[in-house]
Amino acid sequence: MSRRTLVTALAACLAVAAPAVAPSTLAPPALAAERPLKIGVLNDMSGPYADYQGQGSVIAAQLAIEDFGPKAGRPVELVSADHQNKTDIGASIARRWFDQEGVDVIVDVPNSAVALAVSNLARDKNKVFIGSGAGTAELTGRQCSPNTIHWTYDTWALGHGLAKALVAQGARTWFFLTADYTFGKDLEGSAADEVKANGGTVKGAARHPLGSSDFSSFLLQAQASGADVIGLANAGDDTSNALKQAAEFGIAPGQRLAGLILNITNMPALGLKATQGVYIVTPYYWDLSDDTRAFAARYAARHPRRAVPNDMQAGVYSAVAHLLKTLPAVTDAGDGRALVAAMKAQATDDPIFGKGTIRADGRKLHPMYLLATKTEAESKGGWDYFKAVRTLPADAAWRPLAEGGCPLVKG
Repeated sequence: MSRRTLVTALAACLAVAAPAVAPSTLAPPALAAERPLKIGVLNDMSGPYADYQGQGSVIAAQLAIEDFGPKAGRPVELVSADHQNKTDIGASIARRWFDQEGVDVIVDVPNSAVALAVSNLARDKNKVFIGSGAGTAELTGRQCSPNTIHWTYDTWALGHGLAKALVAQGARTWFFLTADYTFGKDLEGSAADEVKANGGTVKGAARHPLGSSDFSSFLLQAQASGADVIGLANAGDDTSNALKQAAEFGIAPGQRLAGLILNITNMPALGLKATQGVYIVTPYYWDLSDDTRAFAARYAARHPRRAVPNDMQAGVYSAVAHLLKTLPAVTDAGDGRALVAAMKAQATDDPIFGKGTIRADGRKLHPMYLLATKTEAESKGGWDYFKAVRTLPADAAWRPLAEGGCPLVKG
């Protein structure tokens, strides 16, 4: 199918929304006697990351269950909850799900502090955690777990990949605006390490609270630094607000703005005029291939605002698909370590990320892509915001296995 035909199909899907799938309809009646596999989507449903994951991740999981649930060998149920970006709330939900509600697998979990807490609980309870929205590379580093898989992206890949690309273009001095918690600090650290490794200089950083609405003082510090690049080590609404206010301050083109985790979800509110010259690194973009366009059309038909998926929402689909394809090979689906081991043993293959593998440290490997925002003249409208610049192969995109410090990796 041609790109033009698929774009037309996407537009048609946006006009009609299909109904959501109720958990009770996700498995055929013949499997009713089997103990169900219960999957919980845990993320931010109401805060700064609600558009990044939120209900979109639930839709992605539903699509994967529809596609692969009938062959899973048992019924599949889906639940979801809002962790409100609070570690205590996220941990409490995960504990209740594991102890009282029969949840076997928790997926997504943006907010690295919450993700680390859920990973620890999954290990203690011998359940499964698959992070798609989670960013911290510590999930496959010193805090890796035999019960955790890190699926879509991490702070090491985004920070190193984008910093290396921009330094190669001559952007040698950097200043960071950083979300003041584990995720932002990890992202800043990864980018800063790559800048310095390639002969660049970090002039400073300003840390802001999660969910900030006023970035004026932070942007003034960045502007005063005279750095070539202002690196936004944040995500969601924080990234959008920082970019909007940077445009109002007229920071570009004198200084380049690097959205270290900017993606398609931010773009409708920002527009191309406010994001000219911005590069991103991502493992998925809806317009990369016939397969990614076809998936985006299905997803958009379900989404209440007819949005296409971002990489983290697409990652939920990919992760749940692989989980369900692996399930028949596991005798006891309640044994989290056995299920994760089986997922690692089987190569991954789906229309989202293509072929891949899962390393011993739990890192899912697939290519990453360097994208640039299109000009207003280049864009055909709708969700047409980025163009591919180059592919970063899997063996170069991720932190080397020996450098993470994961106790699961044999020396």
